[in-house]
Amino acid sequence: MARSVDDILSGVNSSSEVKTFKDMQWRGTFKDYLNMVMEDPRIARNSYQRVYDMIVEDGSEEFTRLKERMTRYHFFSDPHNDGEDAIYGLEAPLMKLVNHLKSAAHGYGQEKRVLLLHGPVGSSKSTIARLLKRGLERYSRTDKGRLFTYGWKFEDPVTKEPITWSPMNEEPLKLIPVEARDMVLEEINRRSKLSYQIKVEGELNPFCRRMMNDLLERTGGDWKKVVDEYLVVKRMNISEQNRCGVGTFQPKDEKNQDSTELTGDMNYRKIAYYGVDSDPRAFNFDGEFCVANRGIVEFVEVLKLDVAFLYDLLGASQEHSIKPKKFSQTDIDEVILGHTNEPEYKKLQSNELMEAFRDRTVKIDIPYITTLSQEVKIYEKSFKPGRVKKHFAPHTIEVASMWAILTRLSEPKNQSLGLMQKLKLYNGKSLPGYTEDNVRELRKEAGHEGMGGISPRYIQDKLSNAIVNYDIDTVNPFMVMNELEEGLDHHSLISNEEVKRYYKELLSTVKQEYEDIAKNEVQRAIAADEEAIARLCSNYIDNVKAYTQRERIRNPYTGKEEEPDERLMRSIEDKIDVIEQRKDDFRREIMNYIGALALEGKQFDYKTNERLHRALELKLFEDQKDSIKLTSYVSNVVDKENQAKIDVVKQRLINNYGYNETSAADLLAFVASIFARGDVKED
Repeated sequence: MARSVDDILSGVNSSSEVKTFKDMQWRGTFKDYLNMVMEDPRIARNSYQRVYDMIVEDGSEEFTRLKERMTRYHFFSDPHNDGEDAIYGLEAPLMKLVNHLKSAAHGYGQEKRVLLLHGPVGSSKSTIARLLKRGLERYSRTDKGRLFTYGWKFEDPVTKEPITWSPMNEEPLKLIPVEARDMVLEEINRRSKLSYQIKVEGELNPFCRRMMNDLLERTGGDWKKVVDEYLVVKRMNISEQNRCGVGTFQPKDEKNQDSTELTGDMNYRKIAYYGVDSDPRAFNFDGEFCVANRGIVEFVEVLKLDVAFLYDLLGASQEHSIKPKKFSQTDIDEVILGHTNEPEYKKLQSNELMEAFRDRTVKIDIPYITTLSQEVKIYEKSFKPGRVKKHFAPHTIEVASMWAILTRLSEPKNQSLGLMQKLKLYNGKSLPGYTEDNVRELRKEAGHEGMGGISPRYIQDKLSNAIVNYDIDTVNPFMVMNELEEGLDHHSLISNEEVKRYYKELLSTVKQEYEDIAKNEVQRAIAADEEAIARLCSNYIDNVKAYTQRERIRNPYTGKEEEPDERLMRSIEDKIDVIEQRKDDFRREIMNYIGALALEGKQFDYKTNERLHRALELKLFEDQKDSIKLTSYVSNVVDKENQAKIDVVKQRLINNYGYNETSAADLLAFVASIFARGDVKED
């Protein structure tokens, strides 16, 4: 049945999106607002409480890393924006950030500090600030995050708007005189189930104080009549674009810096109307501190600010007040967030005149990532299939990430430990002789690790170059490594030739590691015949069983009883570093494990034992490598039979390891050149 235009319009009007818009436009009386606060005290939270709850309400998970309990806050995974600005591998700094906000929310003194994110360029400082600002915008549009402000029923003489809104979007409860406010807050907190107390501190801003005083004089001091007849409360939507609840200040040329950018300035059109420049109604409270009231103000490269600005910052953090020109101290309620890099912070430390600023700052180090798996996630997000048209060969992003992390690590004090081994330990790999305690000690002895090295931005740039600079359908590790090396000669942040030389040496280390990875991958592909591995495993288990039970074994070809094939067993056990003296123990462990499975009615599967599985693959590869003459790839003389075998291996690389036709052929050609040198490694 066809719907009329009226039905269609009614459907649109009742849609959830339109309903949400209506909720955002809510207006009411002061009494309506007070009733809402009594029912839901969260409405009257201060800025720190609101930001803390915003983060916590997205959920978290606890995990253990190196015997240390950690919390991962889902908010920083950017779940509301498909992970576009997700932060990886920085759980410890982000825990410190959230703990600071929690302490400030409870009023333990941290709310009187400037929150300073400190780290090298490209370490996610701006991303963290962006997440907090954008998150607060979204949160203010939800029922849990809603907040309100107020206005006066007087027409603005310049704009002709019928209602003149609080220029600093203040909390309506600030309209209650200070001496009576405690009574109201006591009742609100009595009804509250929050873990902290709702506090509404400070006086009205100069404009609203003037309006209130004028109206009290007009009504003979009847406060209730003022709020009933002249006041409107509305829902406040935090928005950086609309300059409401979010402010961002970026230093300019020192000669052009003006404190009015922070606190506001005179409105000369209104001075003409009101007659004097000391009338707060003739002042624009539109500085960054003013527009950010009730939310967050971000200071980009905060330590590049003129000293006079930094003193403004001290008052804003410690006293929660600012000093607009020609007016008294004005109270503010906002999270003050700054970020800076290492050179600027070192200058601050050496400046004795800035001791007060250092004392009122909570510094949170935001280093580069030093865990390979987390670094890889950064680039996989940017270069995932669908976003880029070219195919990324396996390990392409991994080798770029390896190199980036190696540049950030400090040389281990233990001379027997290489930098690549350290990278693997940090990534959770087990190495002989190293426990979790050893890895914790490694991290402790290199406390400044991650505060220098190559930025993720450089890696992203070079991955992009590899996409556009090569006219084939694939990006492989060697293209990226070439781009990384060539780019060093023009890197704007590296002027030291010794550092460049060191970074190129690290790139050689990564190339060697990739050789091993490539050989290992081809070995696995050659030995990926599951039926052949299963037969080899069955043969090995039969021999181990006969050996442990001191029995002979029937030769399937001759039918004769023979001793267990020691040569076969050792050729497999050698692959997993089972020494001669340990072979009896290892074989008994295998048989005990198989026996335990049998008691449970289960059958042994070699795939459940990773070490044995790898040993069987290597043994099969050793047996088959000569039958597949991969080195013929180099000479370009390949007979049909061998080509068929190579094609099988190539198809396995495509089906099982993520290669495409081009990258699989490139990998085989590369590994064939290694085999041609006789440089085959079995482990």
